[in-house]
Amino acid sequence: MKKWMLFLVPVTLWMLFLVAATLLISADDPAKDTYLLTRDYAVTIDGTSSLKDWHEKVGEVTGDMTATVNEDGSVALGAIRISMKVLSIKSDMGRMMEKKTYEALKASAHPEILFTVSAPMRLIQIRDAQTAIPVKGELALAGVSKPIIMLVKTLEISQGVLQFEGSQTIKMSDYGVKPPSALFGTMRSGPYITIHFKTNFLNQLITTTLKN
Repeated sequence: MKKWMLFLVPVTLWMLFLVAATLLISADDPAKDTYLLTRDYAVTIDGTSSLKDWHEKVGEVTGDMTATVNEDGSVALGAIRISMKVLSIKSDMGRMMEKKTYEALKASAHPEILFTVSAPMRLIQIRDAQTAIPVKGELALAGVSKPIIMLVKTLEISQGVLQFEGSQTIKMSDYGVKPPSALFGTMRSGPYITIHFKTNFLNQLITTTLKN
């Protein structure tokens, strides 16, 4: 065997090793830690007024997240994004209050309420969880984005399904929102609203399997 051929042998073996390593890495399906928001959700907004308390329901919510369920029963949360369509909000006080809500939230310019978490964090104990865990994120409302801490309960309700439940009270003026009023000003909303949410996220790998 010629000398230049002897030189090629270790180089070839090294290249084969790199190819094999690349194949092993790519074989790890990235969808296993990607979750999509299911239609089984409930997001509501509660407020007060000079006449009576009011209640609104968000009809259209979408979202996704990256997360890993650990063997110790905890969740490593990578990122999360939840979008709520302003024009899908329905009020128990009728169309007049809905219109006032859309105007207050500047729906034409800012059609969604957006909650995001971009900094990785670890949520403890997801089995039979009763304790709310503070989750740091960003809330964008009416064109204003501010950091927020939401108290969230996390639970694995079935294989591949993670549930997040909690509530958060915010002051509307912090987001440049003027509390809506109706009935020629005789009904004036209070300065605070409380967002309640219960959302289920399904592992995308399961979602793909169900579609197929």
